[in-house]
Amino acid sequence: MSDRSAEITRETAETTIEVELAVDGSGEADVDTGVGFFDHMLTAFATHGLFDLRVDCDGDLHVDDHHTVEDVAIVLGDALDEALGDRAGIARYADRRVPLDEAVVGVVVDVSGRPHFEFRGQFSQDHIGDFTSDMARHFAYSLAMHAGLTLHVEVERGVNAHHEVEALFKSLTRALDDATRLDERRADETPSTKGTL
Repeated sequence: MSDRSAEITRETAETTIEVELAVDGSGEADVDTGVGFFDHMLTAFATHGLFDLRVDCDGDLHVDDHHTVEDVAIVLGDALDEALGDRAGIARYADRRVPLDEAVVGVVVDVSGRPHFEFRGQFSQDHIGDFTSDMARHFAYSLAMHAGLTLHVEVERGVNAHHEVEALFKSLTRALDDATRLDERRADETPSTKGTL
């Protein structure tokens, strides 16, 4: 794990979760949430963002996937917030659009410390295996709230929810990789006229 890393454990009546995150990783992933498609998305998140990520979640899947996806996003957001610390030296802003076959999703992010979320678009099917498609939107929302991100997501086009959601996760992680990179011109300066984020 790098200096910019965190380990967070969270236990509720609905889920027990352990997350390890290294921002300056190589894309290694070890993910087990009990939801196959969600595991696939978190692995893509690590791989394409070059984050090292371990997620172990025991959730109430006998109910549905909501608590598992939401709570993993909460813990991952907390881990990202902790790993970034005072956010000194980061690029802060990023904008990425990612295609997957017919689908295109765009993400704009400000690692501002001020959580805000906007979403436009829709998913073409309600479910992808055991994963509820709209939970991709809720994942991004919960991540933004806990990592302190201003995050705008737009599903621009698509006819296949698998492609739309996968493009969302890939554009999100590419934007986060860009925004959290250290800018050598900033050294240890916080990228804000206020002097703090």
